[in-house]
Amino acid sequence: MSILVTRPHPDNVATADNLRARGHVVLLAPVLKFEPVVFHDASEADYSAIIVTSANAIRAAPQLRDLGLLELPLFAVGEHTAAVARDVGFTDVIVAGGDAAALRDKVMQSARAKVLKKKSTLLYLAGADLSRDLGGELGAEGFSVVTQTTYRMAPVKIFPRDVCEGFAAHGIEAVLHYSRRSARAFLDAARDEGVEISALAIPQCCLSETVASVLRDAGASQVLVAATSDENALFDALERALRTRLA
Repeated sequence: MSILVTRPHPDNVATADNLRARGHVVLLAPVLKFEPVVFHDASEADYSAIIVTSANAIRAAPQLRDLGLLELPLFAVGEHTAAVARDVGFTDVIVAGGDAAALRDKVMQSARAKVLKKKSTLLYLAGADLSRDLGGELGAEGFSVVTQTTYRMAPVKIFPRDVCEGFAAHGIEAVLHYSRRSARAFLDAARDEGVEISALAIPQCCLSETVASVLRDAGASQVLVAATSDENALFDALERALRTRLA
């Protein structure tokens, strides 16, 4: 029996390695494809900090060093994004609690502590599809936010052959979901491949309640949500799901 990981490449590789280290057999079906978007910062703004809600936003912007932005404080949505930021050369990285709301609160906390000026201009490196208006929320608090789209995630409309065969043979025991967009892409691919019933009949382990709602609305009856928005908590939800199936 296998665990299906829908996370896009390259992050799905580390997830698969972690799951195998825990003794699981893993199948990969990245349902979104990472596509960089070239941006040119013509705003000439005097940025005080950078905010990032995805590691992909950093991976897609190799010109950050050339623009002299690595010296700025960077507010990362979670530890994974923070690690990628450090890898490319950021040294002042502030880590939030795993979602955009926590990132907003971390920025506000820094302003209250006078680490960041309340009227600062922030550079928001973002994807093409945003689940919430973080820039608008911070703008309402007095910040000036310049949003630069650095990447998009395009849906992948088919599953790999081994995944389709796994569903047909009832050889997949749970699915891991990391975002609303990937959950929707998973459902679309399952319908197109004719495996929707099998795909929704097994536990769906979700990184957040927002992700879980997509699966519930589609008819999934075994939906588990990570206690916090990080991968270790998601793995804990997976273990709960598997124990329930064995009980």
